[in-house]
Amino acid sequence: MRDGSVTRAELMAGYGLGRSTLEKWYRERALTGHPEPDGSRGRELTWDAAAWHAWYSSREEGAPAGLASRDRLAELSGLSRHALKSLWADRESNGHPEPAERRGKALYWDPDAWTAWHASLAAPAEKDLLTLAEAGRLLGLAPSSVTVYASRPPKGWPEPVGEVALGGGRVRRLYRRADVLAYAASRG
Repeated sequence: MRDGSVTRAELMAGYGLGRSTLEKWYRERALTGHPEPDGSRGRELTWDAAAWHAWYSSREEGAPAGLASRDRLAELSGLSRHALKSLWADRESNGHPEPAERRGKALYWDPDAWTAWHASLAAPAEKDLLTLAEAGRLLGLAPSSVTVYASRPPKGWPEPVGEVALGGGRVRRLYRRADVLAYAASRG
């Protein structure tokens, strides 16, 4: 074993890759160009760390111009490859953007569109928004007393962050949970 050799476990930890991905790349090395092992540690194969990194980095060079592979998205976002795969698998519920291009099994995204979508995940979720009635329950107020807050808000009551039109000309006002809790804290 030469200095600077890495095992699959070390590659998994260092690059955020799954064992099955690494095994597949190695198994299909005639197609992927995966480096040959340089030795072993016990029962585990090892690869020259610099050669493996150079091979791994060169995979991005084949990406279509202006598009990013999952590996590049991992670099941009700081997420592991596994986390990115999970987000992609859950795309029906989280709105993950579709790839801009597919080449065989390889997927490539518009990095600006993907980054904007990822940033929106950090935006306040619906669970962080409360109706007036929910805000009243959170504060321990009687339903009859909180209903007047819409027309006669007490001093320091937060402004609604949105409104949802209901039937008959009524509206449902939405408040940030953090704003309601800040109001409660200011009341003592």
